[in-house]
Amino acid sequence: MVEKVPMEEPRYKLNAPIGVFDSGFGGLTVLKEIVRLLPQYDYLYLGDNARAPYGNRSFDTVHEYTLQCVELLFYRGCQLVILACNTASAKALRTIQQKDLPTIDSTKRVLGVIRPTTEMVGNYSKTKNIGVLGTMGTIASMSYPIEIEKFFPGAQVFQQACPMWVPLVENNEFDGDGADYFIKQDIDKLLSQNNTIDTIILACTHYPLLMNKIKKHLPAGIQIVSQGEIVAQSLVDYLNRHQDMESRFTKGKTVEFLTTDSTEFFDRYTQLFFGQEVKSQQVVI
Repeated sequence: MVEKVPMEEPRYKLNAPIGVFDSGFGGLTVLKEIVRLLPQYDYLYLGDNARAPYGNRSFDTVHEYTLQCVELLFYRGCQLVILACNTASAKALRTIQQKDLPTIDSTKRVLGVIRPTTEMVGNYSKTKNIGVLGTMGTIASMSYPIEIEKFFPGAQVFQQACPMWVPLVENNEFDGDGADYFIKQDIDKLLSQNNTIDTIILACTHYPLLMNKIKKHLPAGIQIVSQGEIVAQSLVDYLNRHQDMESRFTKGKTVEFLTTDSTEFFDRYTQLFFGQEVKSQQVVI
């Protein structure tokens, strides 16, 4: 059953889950770590699979789509929404925080995945030469170099867009020989920019599923930073510091899933990212 969701007169008043949004499946790797660290809360995940991927879309389009999904999660009772999507965090988060939230509801919050990662990554690097592998949109936004500079002045950031990596994952080709070709190609392009890169950020939440292939084509001694654990720990710290927000969430230990595309398709692939079977609901935005 497809539910057409209006944006007025909220019907979901009793449940106040933590919202987690991604353009597709990748955010489930973040949700998995959040639920592992904070199992007591209720969660609501939304994947905008019908319009994914976001990586090659314009800033205006990503902002429009992301805002629509945030509003849907607010409508469903979420007081806090985490953009578990690097492209949405890079292209839409700041505008939503600064321009949209004051008019929607200034008491609600939207957080992203880039800041928690950039706050920590410099601690992993000895050479302070850091690589970033991400979608075209995330790389073009320059969000990682800008944010890393704030926390680790003097660090050098080298980026490489990997346009084929998300399609490899979402078409279940991440273990095939074709994946080796594209992954090695993009890693070689990144490392050719500087031979002392010792830390690489996987700046897309799909990429942990490619971890075995990535490690295969990386020289020994380079550390890989995946975002799930970092973002989850950052949320723990955020809630400890913002008890007024923490007190709003219901604690029923439930996890619900919404998708803008076929539930059959979503449920089949979710197990790859989340690690367990789910039953989702389709919504139309």
